[in-house]
Amino acid sequence: MTMLTDLEMLESDVHNERVDYQNPLLRLKIWQIHAPRRPLEEPQQVNRWHYHKEVEFLAIVQGSLGIQTKHDARLLQPGDVHLFGSSQLHRTRNEGTEAVSYIVCQFDLAQHFDESTMPYLHYFNEARRPLGHLNYMFREDPEVQRQAYALIMDIFQETQTKVKGYELAISASIRRLMLLLLRHDSRELLHGADNLELMRLQPALDYVDAHLSEKIAIEQACAVLNLSYHYFIKYFKKVMGLSFVDYVNYKRIKTAERLLLTQDMSIMELGEAVGIPNMAQFYKLFKRHNHCSPKEFKLRMRAEQ
Repeated sequence: MTMLTDLEMLESDVHNERVDYQNPLLRLKIWQIHAPRRPLEEPQQVNRWHYHKEVEFLAIVQGSLGIQTKHDARLLQPGDVHLFGSSQLHRTRNEGTEAVSYIVCQFDLAQHFDESTMPYLHYFNEARRPLGHLNYMFREDPEVQRQAYALIMDIFQETQTKVKGYELAISASIRRLMLLLLRHDSRELLHGADNLELMRLQPALDYVDAHLSEKIAIEQACAVLNLSYHYFIKYFKKVMGLSFVDYVNYKRIKTAERLLLTQDMSIMELGEAVGIPNMAQFYKLFKRHNHCSPKEFKLRMRAEQ
């Protein structure tokens, strides 16, 4: 596979793919693709360029699969794993004439970090460097690739059987996958905040927790830490990997999700309970995080259960 120029890529059919999650709480979609043996006279099948905000892992089960990004091209064989970062343009091509089978695992990375692990999300922030650069680990360390492959297959198996507690198993496997990358990054491409920075920020995080049902202004959080407005917003994003406003909204929607599944509340009561009394704003934020309305979310989760 050859790499395309920017002009050739712009002229090709680039698709912004919307991922329909199999489980809205896990923000995950994983499935197996089977491509039958191709007769010699038939041309190779090349999928169109596409991207999505979810990170994606490929795990090859059988045959050969060519993958292509703007700056890279690689031929994957059985047992190989490849990572595409959030919104990274990529496409695949079935190489050779033999049958091809592989697992596609897509998930919203931020969903699998809670309050206690949120600072680690910053390690995977793609503002500095695309996550696709981490594929060197799979090429250079067979054991890392073997473990990543096994974790992806575990996630796939859990979604197929849906044994009680499968959501816990899947979330744990995704976290182990991230931990595997973090601990074997010999080139130190992943960087995050240290404990001292987190300790310094903790009073502001505690303030958010204590006032989640109220209106929270950035100035109030600044006062808790005795920092200037501009320094605080830069420092918070540096340590947490997302802006203060995004963090507050994340906490509010996560709380709303729990209340939806555990309490008998109207949508208006729900919005007020998490500090978003404006219904239009609440629906907008909830849909941004879950790609569905609160009612649809509750119905989906009941169906899953």
